[in-house]
Amino acid sequence: MEAIEDLAVIITAENGKTLAEARSEVIYAADFLDWFAGAAPRIDGAVYLNPTRLNLQSYADNFPVAVGKVLTQHPEIRKFSFTGSTAVGKLLAAQCSSTIKRISLELGGNAPFIVFDDADVKKAVEGILASKFRLSGQTCVCANRAFVQAGIYNQFAAAVVEKVDEFRLGPGADPKSTLGPLITKQAAEKVEKHVQDALRRGAETLTGGKPARELGEAFYQPTVLADVSPESLCAKEETFGPLLPLLKFTSEEDVLGMVNASEVGLAGYFFTENVSRAWRAAEALEVGMVGPTGTGLAGYKLTAHQIGVKQSGIGREGSTLGIEEFLEASQKHNI
Repeated sequence: MEAIEDLAVIITAENGKTLAEARSEVIYAADFLDWFAGAAPRIDGAVYLNPTRLNLQSYADNFPVAVGKVLTQHPEIRKFSFTGSTAVGKLLAAQCSSTIKRISLELGGNAPFIVFDDADVKKAVEGILASKFRLSGQTCVCANRAFVQAGIYNQFAAAVVEKVDEFRLGPGADPKSTLGPLITKQAAEKVEKHVQDALRRGAETLTGGKPARELGEAFYQPTVLADVSPESLCAKEETFGPLLPLLKFTSEEDVLGMVNASEVGLAGYFFTENVSRAWRAAEALEVGMVGPTGTGLAGYKLTAHQIGVKQSGIGREGSTLGIEEFLEASQKHNI
């Protein structure tokens, strides 16, 4: 924390995010160190009585994994943790299998953002802006596609475009910038590929839709597309960029079916003022983390564990469960 300003400058130079976001990232990382350093002295075990032999006691202790350079195939490394794409995660998991390592994998997602027609549109717009365009759409829990119910579709689209047009695209180190570049030229090219694919399938550009090469090869305009087909690449794959595709739906059953058809399930968001619907949607969404009328999931990772389902990962991060991923439960018996 003493070096927060220096670290923020390094992070911004590395990946282009704004200095404000970089400072938040430093604080976020420091919070994890504080949380788990404090948890270490409180690791405990349990004692169990045998119901048929009361003089027999079983107890379980928890011990940390070995400390060292993270190598997937090193025999002395017992635990491997990785955050990244599903494709790379599968390769690393296969490498870890040779030594039967325990693994934690937080992998790719395709987070849906659902806006029901009884939602508070202003709050929903604020939510999608915070989720979709954070780090230019390059966080693991960014909303990837927005499903908006027909009754408020046009109102929501217009309100989002009005706010997106206020973004100032530029270098992250420029305090006037509100949106920075993508991590690489290839990342910007992927966004362009997804935009062009959606347009070929009948989508309409509401704002943006082009590379911003005058700023650099890794810059892409914040983009909103309307009437996007569910078969579009940006609806089926994780774009990881500043592209917001809007898909229209009519019924609750309809949207949940489209959302749950995905092979991945890391995070999902929805906005509704109907409490019954909120509970139904939260339970029906096949994702590891659900944000009902809120999008700041990362802020809860310390106290509420993070998890992905389907091909979005294995294991837990954060909360009291997170440290258990780095412990071995050892069972012993005492007569």
